[in-house]
Amino acid sequence: MKVCIVSSCGGHLTEVRALRGAYARYPHHYVLNDYAELPDDMRDCTRFISHSERDWRFFVNLWEAASILRRERPEVLLSTGAGPIVPFALVARFFFPRVRIVYIETLTRVTRPSMTGRIMYHLTRDFYYQWPQLAPWFPRAKCGGLVL
Repeated sequence: MKVCIVSSCGGHLTEVRALRGAYARYPHHYVLNDYAELPDDMRDCTRFISHSERDWRFFVNLWEAASILRRERPEVLLSTGAGPIVPFALVARFFFPRVRIVYIETLTRVTRPSMTGRIMYHLTRDFYYQWPQLAPWFPRAKCGGLVL
């Protein structure tokens, strides 16, 4: 199973790396939307895409997502939030339907979902949230508990 981890830098990356025990034994690579100082285990397996803040670069991200997904052929997309997962999920849903999309709503959303979470809820069947207070927002999702 090949895993593509899509994240922004900072807290989202910290959260998704807390799940390393679940994906480290599989071939995996990271996609980040900004350059950052990388730990040794990420240096040779990280790709960078344009940083988009709900602007025209979203369309560039769609193109980048298609290129990366076509080249890498992951079986799973994994993210703990942030905008970069949306173009990857859209491209995967329409052009790579066998890719399983796993989304975990970010730890910082305790009582109300993020915009990315509200979008991703409709793009994936494997949707998890970390706080039970989010249950009314995501009735068919699962509360997986805290990642960190």
